[in-house]
Amino acid sequence: MSAPLPKQPFGEALLEKGVISIDQLRIALIEQKKRHQPLGKLLVSLGFVSEATIRDVLSESLGQVSIDLSNTIVDPAALELIPKEAARRHQVLPVALDREQGRLLLAVSNPADVVALDQIRALLRDDIQVEPVLAKESDITAGIEQYYGFELSIDGILTEIETGEIDFQSIAAERDEYSQPVVRLIDGILNDAAQQGASDIHFEPEQGFLRIRYRIDGVLRQIRSVHINYWPAMVVRLKVMSAMNIAETRAPQDGRISITLSGHPVDFRVSSQPTTHGENIVLRILDRQKGIVPLERLGFRDSDLQLLQLMIARPEGIIMVTGPTGSGKTTTLYSILNRINTEAINIMTLEEPVEYPMPLIRQTSVNEAVKLDFANGIRSMMRQDPDVILVGEVRDRETADMAFRAAMTGHQVYTTLHTNSAVGAIPRLLDLGVLPDIMAGNIIGIIAQRLVRRLCPRCKSAYVPDAATRAILGITNDQSELTLYKATGCAHCGNTGYKGRKAIIETLKLDGDMDERIAQRATGRELRKLADSKGFRTLADDGIDRVLAGESSLEEIARVVDLTDRLA
Repeated sequence: MSAPLPKQPFGEALLEKGVISIDQLRIALIEQKKRHQPLGKLLVSLGFVSEATIRDVLSESLGQVSIDLSNTIVDPAALELIPKEAARRHQVLPVALDREQGRLLLAVSNPADVVALDQIRALLRDDIQVEPVLAKESDITAGIEQYYGFELSIDGILTEIETGEIDFQSIAAERDEYSQPVVRLIDGILNDAAQQGASDIHFEPEQGFLRIRYRIDGVLRQIRSVHINYWPAMVVRLKVMSAMNIAETRAPQDGRISITLSGHPVDFRVSSQPTTHGENIVLRILDRQKGIVPLERLGFRDSDLQLLQLMIARPEGIIMVTGPTGSGKTTTLYSILNRINTEAINIMTLEEPVEYPMPLIRQTSVNEAVKLDFANGIRSMMRQDPDVILVGEVRDRETADMAFRAAMTGHQVYTTLHTNSAVGAIPRLLDLGVLPDIMAGNIIGIIAQRLVRRLCPRCKSAYVPDAATRAILGITNDQSELTLYKATGCAHCGNTGYKGRKAIIETLKLDGDMDERIAQRATGRELRKLADSKGFRTLADDGIDRVLAGESSLEEIARVVDLTDRLA
């Protein structure tokens, strides 16, 4: 595979962008004839441009991805593939290894050096593909010295900590920090959690030890325990990375970490909470690559997806997504916004906080310090000529009133609400003080959802359901050949029996009949009965479909949805 050719000469690209002058280019070209070095390297050595500028322009000129190594955590598995001597000789740094796809992300300073790339490929197994990304030459050199020769496995780092002293100054240092094992330990844990697909990392101090747990597929899983003596240094490192006050230990703090893992940007939302045994720290992993999922892959049935697309097409009104914390509401809303996001409309969001930056969309974080709450934020956004408004959550009467006012004045509003079902959103809004007459005609539709774990395809085991199970599933006795699946557990799924998650969804579109009953203050039971008469399918119905399809287990569905109604 040969390196891509620039779309235009590199010097011309720099001139066109105004990065260098014609005189500077002439000087560099004369020097190039003497020194026989790449033009970009000469321009940097002459002091005309910075390495970062060369990297970005070269990246654009070649149509190739670039990477900032100073803000990247390198995967130890990638380093093992290429010896230090080879990395130094060819000026490359292995950054990340995608084990499933057999793809090695390789930082290079000169993608046109085909010989170097070919020699690197010769060191690798045939089933591993090299994907070069541009990086500054000085960053590659520093990275080679920084990462090679240090222990990078978590177990090895812990052994190193046990046998040495902790230097708190080097933990907070910006450079040469890899000599301090605590720094590598935190990087190793962040990298490990992202590799395992965790959504949260919990650092929980107890009397004599620190418990580390990952939330994987919605369920907390203990990963390891370490001695409590390590925790003070780990806290300092986490606080330095997330720009928290390291001297403050008695008050809760919030921060954010932005780094590159496996070759793409990952953000961590960090929260510290004082407890009896020390500060408890939780990191929420916000992977931008996973954050925005196409609507078709969210888990909607074809009929519900068609219904949602009709709801989205309506120019004004409110669409609500309901469910408990961690049920994927934000992902669904972002997927909807991504579908409608074009230059023709102005989309504005008010979130707490902004989780995934999106192009073209004006995103604002709620900030209590400057009295920017949801209600005031909506009031302010209304003066920004929006077509679509996303409100992170309706949690009080004032926010609800402002959201409905926006919907009544010709805006399309998306928001979330904490309720158990789609129909349950109506009584909840009444409880918040929204008048029935205001709700009627202004709510386009309500989506309720939960996330259920998928059975591991490698170890799920078949069984024939008994009579009680058939009753819950609504299966008649004539279907004697029915086979269901249950969780077993293997190394692939961490012995849990489950791997990955899928949404189960119910979609309620409000029509004239429903609006009329809402205006008459009908009870939740009456509204549900009316919805059922129009073919409404509940979360339980969708969950049972997943069980019958062999995608999940009955126990998993019962964990997130009430199935007791089906026993009647």
